[in-house]
Amino acid sequence: MQTGSTLYDDRTGVSALRGLGAQARGASGRLLPEIWMQDGAKRVEQALARLLCAEDDGETELMAAMRYATLHGGKRTRALLCLAAGALADTPAHMLDDVGAAIEMMHACTLVHDDLPAMDDDVLRRGLPTVHVKFGEATAILVGDALQAHAFLTLASLDAPGDNRIALVRELAQAVSAEGAAGGQAMDLSLVGKHAELDRIVAMHRMKSGALVRASVRMGALCSIAEDAAHAALYCALDRYTACFGLALQVVDDILDATADTATLGKTPGKDAAAQKPTCASIMGLQAARQFALDLLRDAGEAIVPLGQRAERLAQILQRANVYLSAPYA
Repeated sequence: MQTGSTLYDDRTGVSALRGLGAQARGASGRLLPEIWMQDGAKRVEQALARLLCAEDDGETELMAAMRYATLHGGKRTRALLCLAAGALADTPAHMLDDVGAAIEMMHACTLVHDDLPAMDDDVLRRGLPTVHVKFGEATAILVGDALQAHAFLTLASLDAPGDNRIALVRELAQAVSAEGAAGGQAMDLSLVGKHAELDRIVAMHRMKSGALVRASVRMGALCSIAEDAAHAALYCALDRYTACFGLALQVVDDILDATADTATLGKTPGKDAAAQKPTCASIMGLQAARQFALDLLRDAGEAIVPLGQRAERLAQILQRANVYLSAPYA
C-alpha cells in the first residue's frame, strides 16, 4: 500500500515503481528520474528526521543543532547515489533510506567542520548561517562529532546480516579517514597560497569529496551484494563510475565558486580565490574546466554500460548533471 506520495510498499519495502505505468515512465518506457529522485529524497529526509529525534535535556542545543545542520536543505546527491546503486539488486527501500540517511549525516559532519573558522571559515551554508555562526563554535565541533557517531550507530542498527553491516561501516569509515575526506581536507589546507599542479588538485579532490561519493555508491550495492570474486566486475564498474563522477562534481563546484552568486550557491561565492586556493578552474580556466567535467561525466557513463538496464538510475543522475553543464554560463 502506498502512503502519501511515496512510491514504495511500506509493508515489504519494495519499490512500487514497476506498478505505476505511465506515471513513473515516459512514452519511451524509460523510468522518469524526477519521480524516483523526488520520492527518494523525501524518504531519506523522513529517515533523518526519525533518526535524529532524541530530545535535548533542556540544558544544551546539541540535537537541535544536529537537525539544523542536516535537515535544512541539501540536494541529497550522495543519498540518491546510494538509492540508485541499491536498485542494482532491488534492495528493500527501508534499508536504503537508513543507509542514505547515515551517508547524509556524515556529509553534514564534514560540511559543519569544513565551515569552521579554523578550516574554510564560511558563514553561509545552504542559504542559512553556518552552524558555528548560529550555535557557536564549540557546539559546531560537537555537532560534527555527534553526527559521525549517529551515522555509524544507524548502520550498526540496520535490519541486515552482520556481514553486511560490517561492510557498510567499514566503507563509510574509509571514506572519512586520513585516506579520505580528513586527509583531503588536510591537503586542501596545506595548498592555500601555493602553486600546485593539476594532478595534485585532482588527488586532493578524490580524497576530500570523491571518497564519500565512492562510498555512497558502493554502500548502496553492499546492502545486498557482497564484494567478492563473483561480483568483481560490478564493483570495478562502480568504482570507475564514482572516480569520474565524484571528480566531476568537485570541478563543477570549483566553477560555481568562481561564477555563481550567493543565491545560487547558498554559500559565499569567490571563497577559493579569496583564500588563494588552487582549483581545477583556476589552473585550467573556466571553459577548459567545464569541458573536463563533461568528459568525466561521459567516462562515468561508459563505465556502467556493461551493467545494462540495472544501472538506469545511476545513468540518469549523470544525465541531469550533463544537462546542467551543457547550458552556457551567464
